[in-house]
Amino acid sequence: MFGIDSTEFLVIVIIAVIVIGPKDLPRALYKVGQIVGKAQGMARHFRTGLDAMVREVELEELEKKWAAQNKRIMDEHPAQPAETAVTSLPASDASAETAPEPVVEHPPFVAQSAPQPEAPEVTPVPPAAADKPPYLAEAPATPSKGDAAA
Repeated sequence: MFGIDSTEFLVIVIIAVIVIGPKDLPRALYKVGQIVGKAQGMARHFRTGLDAMVREVELEELEKKWAAQNKRIMDEHPAQPAETAVTSLPASDASAETAPEPVVEHPPFVAQSAPQPEAPEVTPVPPAAADKPPYLAEAPATPSKGDAAA
């Protein structure tokens, strides 16, 4: 602890007890603790201020770097005007006045959601068939002669 050996610390404690006295020693230690706590708080505040300034400088450097890189990329790949999809219509459909749909280009950062597959329809299982194994099938019910006459 600060390069003080145990024997040196013991000598400091004995001198503090003799000079301050055992009655006032707890109050003096409390005041020393308050002063040390305030000093640590000021050091922490100073350190966080320096860290914030360093982060701001780093962010400015990164922004300059990103801007230069973006400019280089934009110079290599100039923006092209959006083209509309124009297809030649067959002679039979030439009379139909349908306007071609324009091609919509999305920026690369816009995520396109994939179409969700439809859930298959689930047919309910009748209670009588639920307790039988699935590989056993019952014969289809045929109307009996008495049921057809009625």
